[in-house]
Amino acid sequence: MMKLAEKEFWFVVGSQHLYGEEALRSVKKDAEEMVEALNNSGKMPYPIVLKELAVTADTITNIMKEVNYRDEVAGVITWMHTFSPAKMWIRGTKLLQKPLLHLATQFNESIPWKTIDMDFMNLNQSAHGDREYGFINARLDKRNKIVVGYWNSESVMKQVADWMDVAASYNESFAIKVARFGDNMRNVGVTEGDKVEAQIQFGWVVDYFGIGDLVQVVDAVTDAEVDALFEEYRKLYEFDYGDYEQSKWEAHVKVQARQEIGIRRFLEEGGYNAFTSNFEDLYGMQQLPGLAVQRLMADGYGFAGEGDWKTAAIDRLMKVMAHNENTGFMEDYTYELAAGKEAILESHMMEVDPTLAVNKPKIVVSPLSMGDREDPARLVFDGKAGEGVVVSMADFGTHYKLLINEVTAFEPTEPAPNLPVARVLWEVKPGFHEGVHAWIEAGGGHHTVVSLNLTTDQILTWAKLVDLETVVIK
Repeated sequence: MMKLAEKEFWFVVGSQHLYGEEALRSVKKDAEEMVEALNNSGKMPYPIVLKELAVTADTITNIMKEVNYRDEVAGVITWMHTFSPAKMWIRGTKLLQKPLLHLATQFNESIPWKTIDMDFMNLNQSAHGDREYGFINARLDKRNKIVVGYWNSESVMKQVADWMDVAASYNESFAIKVARFGDNMRNVGVTEGDKVEAQIQFGWVVDYFGIGDLVQVVDAVTDAEVDALFEEYRKLYEFDYGDYEQSKWEAHVKVQARQEIGIRRFLEEGGYNAFTSNFEDLYGMQQLPGLAVQRLMADGYGFAGEGDWKTAAIDRLMKVMAHNENTGFMEDYTYELAAGKEAILESHMMEVDPTLAVNKPKIVVSPLSMGDREDPARLVFDGKAGEGVVVSMADFGTHYKLLINEVTAFEPTEPAPNLPVARVLWEVKPGFHEGVHAWIEAGGGHHTVVSLNLTTDQILTWAKLVDLETVVIK
């Protein structure tokens, strides 16, 4: 599910004919060496392709036109090797519809003081060219990313790689399709939202389906398919029979296996990569999907409970950005308020993402008070430790707002033998009281997406591209 179409990034080098053909040959040689080194570094998540030198307005315009219609091109990296007059860039930059990174660097790390002359100065004037090029991007409000520093340094390569992941997810955002099985949970405000505006601003398509549409597909799954998937469960997870007879326990788990196959089939046939369910909409379902949802999230599908399609879409977006590592749907559940130990217990009724698991998950069957269905199966595990970001989106009527809170997740040390759901614990920044207060005051929702792989800067880079108001708590 997470295997996207192959993506690449184009590397465009700015210069001009003023310096002569010999100088342009040097520019090209330096660019070829730079791109080869970046590709061979093992730090770039996507390949970089060097294009012809951008020395005329027509060349620049044609490159940017081609970027727009080539689906495999996720964005453009530009480098001003020399001085590239900004008026040459106006038409092409205005036409560009994909993310743009301005790499403010130069080929040589240090100035060769013993040999430097005016030929060297004219050939290596990135500091000059960056200002001219930066002006036109600011004038055109391109909302481009700027990375400054020596191109072959660890920090610069990481910044470029992080931006690549954002750019890839920006493009994928226009391919996000959310299937809503049932409507939103009744009487809940924060999960509502303007779906038309979301499609205009973010590219998300959100489609409603009656639960009966899904039930037909689930019921058509064969027993042989269910048995085969159950054997896969046996290899991957611990089985915790609890107080259930083994045969009854297995029957409950196989309901989830049938649901997993059916939901996956429904999503694949419709081209959906995110979905929601709702415990108030279960007509014809034996159980609320739990283990089934967790397994689909582990494969890269975006998800949120109670019909929260916005969070399901954000989940899919961030999974693409993070390569589906340590990223998933979450909900603020319970506070730890003991002085010096303040934290938030994150969980959900069942649907906690296994990409966050620090230990081998076990399958547990347990009653669920909501939904009025038979006892559902789910994966239970503890969450990983690490620095991360928590993201929530809300529709404020006039506009969407994105909240970002930096957190420190930690592994639980206290056992919870009676808790039949996975759990993740974190401390919020800048501190519990300040962080929780700021989140509530800004209107942050209880449904979130957490990532221990992404950074605030990456989320802000995406938000800037889609003109989204942000609140950062850190």
